[in-house]
Amino acid sequence: MDLSQYLQNGEETQADVSQQLSKEEYAALKKQQREEVWAEVDSKAQEVFQDGDSLKNFLNFIAQCKPQKAANLLLLYGQNPEIRQVKTFDGWKKEHKTLRTGAHGYTFIADQNYEKDGEIRQGYVICKAYDISQIRTKQPEPPEPKPIQVLLGALLKNTETKVSIADKLPENVQAQYIPGQRTIFVRNGMSEEVTFHAINRELACAAMDSHDGTYSRVSVSPQAYCAAYVMAQKYGVDTSGFQLGKICELQENGNREPQELRAFIGNVKNAVYRISRHIDRNLGQPEQEFTADAFAVSEGVKGESQQMNAPNPEGPAEKVQKQKGGKAKKQPER
Repeated sequence: MDLSQYLQNGEETQADVSQQLSKEEYAALKKQQREEVWAEVDSKAQEVFQDGDSLKNFLNFIAQCKPQKAANLLLLYGQNPEIRQVKTFDGWKKEHKTLRTGAHGYTFIADQNYEKDGEIRQGYVICKAYDISQIRTKQPEPPEPKPIQVLLGALLKNTETKVSIADKLPENVQAQYIPGQRTIFVRNGMSEEVTFHAINRELACAAMDSHDGTYSRVSVSPQAYCAAYVMAQKYGVDTSGFQLGKICELQENGNREPQELRAFIGNVKNAVYRISRHIDRNLGQPEQEFTADAFAVSEGVKGESQQMNAPNPEGPAEKVQKQKGGKAKKQPER
């Protein structure tokens, strides 16, 4: 009998190696652990760009997985492509959730603050995280697909970047973000699906414009194209028109430096998270409906206002003394 499946205290039960090793040995062990994890991340980054199918599978994973930094997306994808939402043991505990019996965590990179030389600095720690499928809770159901008209309405409502119909665009130009005007010009008359893809692609371009004069459409177009694919996959819009093989060729089929490939993925996921937050916010805010006013102002009685404003024959009313109070403390910004 394996007793460890019944004893779970936040991490898989193991001996406290920090008490068995010297300070130097423990530091060397943690360094080796970090190097192995980052080697796995870099290896997976090169692997997902090998061909169109491998990239497609990874982008599908981004579409289904709750927001994570690029390194964790690669790390988690390599361990289980079915992962949807992971948190550390403490993260689930804060939500009063417990692990299922026998759940084994996934290697995960968690942010961690630490103090050095009297300053609070940000670092990270290699730990375990658990997918929602490993948690004793009602499992989320797949979202109900929204009609393309509803998605377009949510996409185009109150966009940070202006979207304008262009009557005359060059041939083969569906839509294009113009940084000098901070505007996306879109061809009218395209199918709803193509319009959705084209606007998402250009919104991704706009998301990668830092407005410092360094924007280059050539350098961001591949990432924007991938972001448009993820958005379509995420919201159930047809993706048959996407050809991801060319993206892999531009990335030398994964033979580029892993850091460059991680940065590429980071740009894709940042654009996706920004656009999807905008869509989700609009999908969650239905149009205001007209309802009866609970505090409607009545017509009043004729002459009543004059009587209320008439002078008091018994003299002026006694003034109420204002209570002296101090200023409220300014609340810290969140």
